[in-house]
Amino acid sequence: MGGNTLATFTIKNLSFTYPQRKHPALSHISLTVEYGELIVVCGQTGCGKSTLLRNLKTALTPHGKKEGTISFYNRPLESIEFREQASRIGFVMQNPDNQIVTDKVWHELAFGLESLGYDSATIRLRVAEMAGFFGIQSWFHRDVSQLSGGQKQLLNLASVMAMQPDVLILDEPTSQLDPIAAGDFLDTIRKINREIGTTVILTEHRLEEVLPMADRVVVLDKGKILVDAAPREAGSVLVNEKHPMLSAMPTPMQIFAEIDFKRKNVSYPITVREGRNRLTEIFEGRELKKATVKDIKEDNNYGKPIFQLKDVWFRYSKEEPDVIKGLSMEVAEGQLYCIVGGNGTGKTTALNILGGIRKPYRGQVLLKGKWIGKYKESQLYNGLIGILPQDPKSLFVEKSVELDLLEVLDEKKLAKEEKEARVASVAELVEINELLEAHPYDLSGGEQQRVALAKILLLEPEIILMDEPTKGLDNYFKEKLARILKKLLKGSSTIVLVSHDIEFCGRYGDRCAMFFDGSIVTDNTPNRFFSGNSFYTTAANRMSRHIFENAVTPEDVIA
Repeated sequence: MGGNTLATFTIKNLSFTYPQRKHPALSHISLTVEYGELIVVCGQTGCGKSTLLRNLKTALTPHGKKEGTISFYNRPLESIEFREQASRIGFVMQNPDNQIVTDKVWHELAFGLESLGYDSATIRLRVAEMAGFFGIQSWFHRDVSQLSGGQKQLLNLASVMAMQPDVLILDEPTSQLDPIAAGDFLDTIRKINREIGTTVILTEHRLEEVLPMADRVVVLDKGKILVDAAPREAGSVLVNEKHPMLSAMPTPMQIFAEIDFKRKNVSYPITVREGRNRLTEIFEGRELKKATVKDIKEDNNYGKPIFQLKDVWFRYSKEEPDVIKGLSMEVAEGQLYCIVGGNGTGKTTALNILGGIRKPYRGQVLLKGKWIGKYKESQLYNGLIGILPQDPKSLFVEKSVELDLLEVLDEKKLAKEEKEARVASVAELVEINELLEAHPYDLSGGEQQRVALAKILLLEPEIILMDEPTKGLDNYFKEKLARILKKLLKGSSTIVLVSHDIEFCGRYGDRCAMFFDGSIVTDNTPNRFFSGNSFYTTAANRMSRHIFENAVTPEDVIA
């Protein structure tokens, strides 16, 4: 893309290595971001996406050794003072709570402008404008603590946009949002790019929705640029190279890459609508012999119930409303039980009740037929239940990943060699061998997720409760996670997971339950569960439901 001399960012030969790491996180990256472009940066977990983004704003650049140059409108980035960077380069992080600094919504919107020293008339005008553009009027006076995840992330975005930045950088901004909130958030990003003309650089694992709105896709692989092209061309390159990143591309592209793989340089569909039209063309004038996919999970015989909840009610304090309302559910031995639903419906609280962390004020919680309150803490958390929380950082206590993993085995009476052997085998299983010497806080979100999983696996619990286990993981590692979970299920574990990742639940769950307003509205096998929903369903189902009754995964459609 030549012609324009004033590119927003010009990156030349950028390399970056974290302290105590042998391999560079970025090596010889050269990239030009033109004014007004929307660029998506993607790649497998740990490929250097976040490191690249953080190098684009001096205040956020991590410690480490940096080579090469970055210019912002033809000026070296490090020569631009902090104040100018603060107003012109906007940054939205993965976890909304890490960015919010005040307690009221209106104050959060004004905070950046106040700290840059704007006068109150300008601040009032800009705050009003942002509240209008982002639809924040109805919760303008609320406490930040009362907002849902989606609202917090919108507030972050609005506070950054109030400073009228030239460029907006977003590091996996939807990883904590449910599918509907994520869709709304990404629509707003598209509006900012198209209507206000702000340049946008975005990393995201949800490529289903992001690719169609991108001008260019940059795929990173082990710190190098593998592809830098328009979305459709990027797909063709990945197909021709049979690269694992293809499994992260939008479902319509995956399905047709599998069907059309013999033809060279095909233009693949990237939206559900294009995929649906292409399917309709294929089936035009043909008769369908088989429109229903066999539901293999229907006839599975599971063991006896591990969890039984009967009419459970819970609230955080007497003054507050109920979060869990009359919840009844049953999870059988050996099941992978998935709970989906919007932010703020009570899913995480329900998981904490199953884990014995929260105690309901009414109703019964039975674990293996016995009231959960009768178990001692040492019984519950030393081999019976393992909990992977939403924020993996809360599990880290040591200075290196290896020490953190060894810490789990402190209670167990094992020889030193045996402990080290166990840590080594778990590290290999979740592919963190290269990270053992690193500080857990230096890792990417997806890498932290894997280390946290390793800590849980070392406990060898019978029951694993997981809150958003796939956030920050690329599709390649999600498949790996699914294989690890299947292995555990075969070895008589039971797993309950709460997730916004509809595609993952549709593909690997045994039962899926929809949480709404404090209890479960319906639960069923994935094929039946997802084929009845409009929004809470997979892209493969949306794309093919006019032809097949209940295809839920790309494999179903291909078959």
